[in-house]
Amino acid sequence: MIYEFEGKTEREAMELATQELGLDTSSFDVEIIENQSGGLFKKGKVRIRVHTKEATSEDNREKESNEHNKFGEREEARDERHIEPLPMEDFENKIIEWTSEVISLMGYSAQVSVAFREPNKLGLRIDTEAASILIGKKGRNIDSLQLLANVYAGNLGHSDTKIVLDSENYRLRREEALVRVAYKTAEEVRSTGHSILLEPMNPFERRIIHTTLNDIVDIETKSEGDGLMKQVRVMLKGRN
Repeated sequence: MIYEFEGKTEREAMELATQELGLDTSSFDVEIIENQSGGLFKKGKVRIRVHTKEATSEDNREKESNEHNKFGEREEARDERHIEPLPMEDFENKIIEWTSEVISLMGYSAQVSVAFREPNKLGLRIDTEAASILIGKKGRNIDSLQLLANVYAGNLGHSDTKIVLDSENYRLRREEALVRVAYKTAEEVRSTGHSILLEPMNPFERRIIHTTLNDIVDIETKSEGDGLMKQVRVMLKGRN
């Protein structure tokens, strides 16, 4: 199969291809069909044509099995914890009302309900036509709203309960994307021998990278930086 992708750089275009196709770079050949260099007032543009390689039926079965195991387990966990969406106690009712009111003050309407209950954790689902705005770029808006919700929970005497806000399954989709990024980065580190520093991430996102690569024998990870948003360095084990 042949696909075309566009980015500001060749690397960006290839990253988009791997994310969209769900393949690593060894599974396709790349042909650069347009390369416009950027200037002071003009952004660069690179267009690539991706030729996916034919996989054997055994390869396909193995890949489908791995993907099913990785993502299917998470879906099962979500199904098991999905319960009564209506608030069951005063604390849940207050958190739902607070979240709805804040979103309303932002100028949007939303229906907030309980997505899951776990020990010391409460998940809220936000259904709204403004989901893309509430989520924001790389989830920054919904992360900020979630931080405020946890502060409010503390004010209600539930600082030991973590509030998790989600809309349109953004959390799950982000987790799956980070898993793909982790494996792709590990492959690149192994092929080049050089460590790679990923973009700044919040603690939840960093934990996904660390956990995903924890069982790869020749790869190790470490967090670098200060504050809430830190970067994860992926490197060959025993090297800096």
